[in-house]
Amino acid sequence: MSKISDRMIEHLVDDLRPVRPLQQRTGMAQLALSLTLGAAVVAIGFGMRADIMAGQPDPMFLTAIGLFLVLAFASGWSAIDMARPYVGSQRDGWIWTALMAAVLPVAALALMALDLAKGHAAHVDSWGIDCLSIGGGMGLLTLGVLTLWLRRGAPTSPAKAGMLAGVASGAAGIVAVSLCCPANGLIHIGLWHGGTVILMGLLGRLILPRFLAW
Repeated sequence: MSKISDRMIEHLVDDLRPVRPLQQRTGMAQLALSLTLGAAVVAIGFGMRADIMAGQPDPMFLTAIGLFLVLAFASGWSAIDMARPYVGSQRDGWIWTALMAAVLPVAALALMALDLAKGHAAHVDSWGIDCLSIGGGMGLLTLGVLTLWLRRGAPTSPAKAGMLAGVASGAAGIVAVSLCCPANGLIHIGLWHGGTVILMGLLGRLILPRFLAW
């Protein structure tokens, strides 16, 4: 009986091959590389903002791009970490990441509501759709990197992992498009830039789980 069991075990493990462990720093390096590549494509293809070229970047630009950069790495870190299954401790940092993604859009909507309350028409620039489309397009590079990373692992919450990957990719794309976007207004940045992040997060939440389920 023991010989039969031994042969069965040998048969089961015969095709097994060692794999490289998923290391957080490797995933973050890939995320940083995809973000940098997207920013380079935008800078070369569309040119840099005039204030950056003049060496005097607008304070609102610095604040917004800093927020999106932190958001990209924070949500990306959480998504990359989710590739490793866990038992016991809860990973709920993604909640704060999701709330962070909503700061600028909520502020923009509040400002629009105040303008309407004062009888002023809220100005919403239609060309902001360019920021949304370019930012979303550049974010697809980061989304692809994170999707491949998650598929190498075994995320226990594919929906959350997909949402975080989407938020990270949207934020990475907006960091890139901010280098050429001349707008500094809160309404534009909140609606179009912040809206891109939220849209990509929703798309990641809806689409990626089918590719991450195991």
